[in-house]
Amino acid sequence: MKERILQTLRDLRAYALEKGYEISLFYHEEDSYLMRFANSAISLNTNEHLIRLDITAYSGRKRASFELITDLAKLDEMKRGIDTAAEMVEHAMPLTYQPTVAAYADSFADESGYDQALAQLSNAERLDYFNTVAGDLETDQLKLSGIFSSGTNVLAAITTRSEHTQYFKTSDAQVTAVLAHEAEKWEIIAEQSAYRKPDLEPAALNRELSFLLDRFQQDPRQQLPTGSYDIVFGPAAIADMVHFMNWIGFSGGSMKRGFSFVAEDKLGQKVFSDKVTLVDDPRLLDTYPFKRDFMGMERNPFAFFDQGVFKGFAWFQDDADEFGAQPSGHTVMHKSLHLHPGEVKAASLEELVRMPRQKDVLYIPFLHYMNIVNPSKGVITGSSRFGALLLKADGSVVVPFNVRLTQSLLDIFGDKVAWLSQDTVACNQSQSYGARNPVAYVVPRFMQVDGLEISHSNPSF
Repeated sequence: MKERILQTLRDLRAYALEKGYEISLFYHEEDSYLMRFANSAISLNTNEHLIRLDITAYSGRKRASFELITDLAKLDEMKRGIDTAAEMVEHAMPLTYQPTVAAYADSFADESGYDQALAQLSNAERLDYFNTVAGDLETDQLKLSGIFSSGTNVLAAITTRSEHTQYFKTSDAQVTAVLAHEAEKWEIIAEQSAYRKPDLEPAALNRELSFLLDRFQQDPRQQLPTGSYDIVFGPAAIADMVHFMNWIGFSGGSMKRGFSFVAEDKLGQKVFSDKVTLVDDPRLLDTYPFKRDFMGMERNPFAFFDQGVFKGFAWFQDDADEFGAQPSGHTVMHKSLHLHPGEVKAASLEELVRMPRQKDVLYIPFLHYMNIVNPSKGVITGSSRFGALLLKADGSVVVPFNVRLTQSLLDIFGDKVAWLSQDTVACNQSQSYGARNPVAYVVPRFMQVDGLEISHSNPSF
């Protein structure tokens, strides 16, 4: 199948050259499977196989794109798509800059992130996984919901500038399991990310849900007063904040458009805590990496922050063209972000709860309904949900009602960082909309930040 895909692209390139077109072709094929659970039953079980071909035509500073959902057997349809893009570009408005067309120096293929066993999971295996997660936790009042999403991504590219091709193939899985109390309206959650089948560990999710369930059933509930708290964030909350930083922090294009809290004069300056090192690391297969970008650049580990010092912006090729910058190898569908771990031994929530404390600590595993308040100051907002705990200094635990955090990422990752855990976890950030694009970041399991303000506190779940 790989050779058939690449030969199809070569045939389409030859057609474009024969017609005198300047084009680039981007092929995306996905096999996607989704099993959704609601009220302790399967509510949806579906799969789809889609092939997309994105055709971009160039004429001087003009550029136009045309995408079609197609099939490898429909070569004539794809050729007509090339004709359509070539016709469109003649009517496009010129850009204010000259866009770069990739010219690959050699052919490249990477299938290191593909695991056939994960890609070919059966419905019975997905259901068995969720049954193991649920164990004996469900009752008349406690209902299980969630998703098991898995699949395969194949990407390939060629341009009229070179006969060489690029090819990437990955497998991925994303699991979310939620136990919800129908009467009391609280919810607890556990998640897992995988690029190969052995990474799927349903027993680990069962243990996490069991521990949280004991806390929510046995410990007192409380509306927290607003004010300053020392907060331990769980991996999902950390990954979500890193995801927002990826958008409004170190993107060169966002910075030039005034949509970033890091300015050019911060290069080489200390921006975050010296405990914070954030790297785009395509060696991490847990992150579904691209070892070359779509312009053909080899991708090596690229530090955005090294012990708090800002090292450089990510420059997507088109932003680099527009603003006269050097591309940084980040013309990819997603980065492989790795927030480096710290020194504190805390490999599970049980271990975190058992740790001695001098004062109360608020544990927030997930941030819900996150959004940007002020991108130029890095201010984001989100509410706690799915298993927050107040860990008391005397060793007891209180279950707080949901609270809202509205804070700058400059403060959250700044000098208020108290510690990060040694243990890390791959946290899935994939979206279920559009073409399949599996995303995961590797982050510490826990990060404590002292003195953050809680702006709102709910009187109930």
